[in-house]
Amino acid sequence: MAGVKVYTTENCPYCRMVQAFLRKHGVEYDIVDVGKDREAAREMIQISGQRGVPVTVSGDAVIVGFDAKRLRELFGTPPEEIVHDVVIVGAGPAGLTAAVYCARKLMKTVVVAENIGGQAAWSWAIENYMGFSTISGEELVRKFEEQVRGFDVRLELESVGEIRKEGDTVLVKTASGIVYRSRTLILASGKEPRRLGLPDEDRLMGKGVSVCAICDAPLYRDKPVAVVGGGNAALQTAIEMTKFASSVALIARRSLRCDEVYLERAKEAGVQTFSHHEVTALHGDAGLTGITVRDRETGEETALGVEGLFLAIGLAPNTGFLRNLVALNEQGEILIDENGHTNVPGVFAAGDATCVKAKQIIVAAGDGAKAALEAHEYFEQLTGKPAEGPAICR
Repeated sequence: MAGVKVYTTENCPYCRMVQAFLRKHGVEYDIVDVGKDREAAREMIQISGQRGVPVTVSGDAVIVGFDAKRLRELFGTPPEEIVHDVVIVGAGPAGLTAAVYCARKLMKTVVVAENIGGQAAWSWAIENYMGFSTISGEELVRKFEEQVRGFDVRLELESVGEIRKEGDTVLVKTASGIVYRSRTLILASGKEPRRLGLPDEDRLMGKGVSVCAICDAPLYRDKPVAVVGGGNAALQTAIEMTKFASSVALIARRSLRCDEVYLERAKEAGVQTFSHHEVTALHGDAGLTGITVRDRETGEETALGVEGLFLAIGLAPNTGFLRNLVALNEQGEILIDENGHTNVPGVFAAGDATCVKAKQIIVAAGDGAKAALEAHEYFEQLTGKPAEGPAICR
């Protein structure tokens, strides 16, 4: 299909997923980097009303973000039903590691995920993953993905709408109607960004309000912005935003809960900090023009003129679609044992969507490997498939 244009920024993981989707379906397209071309950025905003990427334009159709369902509708891929040995839901460190281990066991493997990398892809810098003193989330995720693509793994960028069990078979149905049948299932759906829950938040999302600073930062060059949150992710975002924005305010409901190293870096970078404050209102019609923050101790309100608001207020388990499938705890996390078993035979889980206490990339990757090994053992027992050989630790 001629005339398809994708507005992107250099480090946006969702932009790369749109491009991967189009390539897979044989669609020719042009890339426009709005992080480097300000005139193109103005053009994108005029066409879509968005100050966030990606934006895909084809004729009169405008697709905001990575919307696999809309992309499938537009480019005409019909629904199909496919049988695999294992379906993995999620393509963060847990899901991608599980895919490698399943593929090495010669299981017919499909990974279904809305994005590749999960929250790891949003990280500006990772300093605690073994083998790398410092690596960006984008680069680490790319290495994970490259390793997965070296195996016979089907990687589908799509959201999951429904999962149900029929006897010994699991059925995974995507938002666009594709159904995957499998004897085993690994849930690695990760977490999703929390929202403020304010009026106009949804209306201004992508029009000044953002949950992906690494995607949208270049669109706020020389503009005043604010970051909400008090943990490492928020401090890291605020520090990085000083490289783009004219000013950066950090708003935290409590005292900052970050590593000490970030406090000094934020101070040196000139981040203005509002501890014990909360955002109470968003202002703007076509786009964000300002926010109101309230001192939680005195009740005093302050108006801040900002054009960008980046949310880094934590993450919630992405498990809403699983409530009728597996047991969850009060936090909505998937309950598993030490080997990744859920309460449903043949269904395993790993990563940040589970009840495992440590939410770290390296932990998620390890648990993804464990879940894959358990899924393979279950599959062998269920199908009577002979083992590959004597058990070997590797």
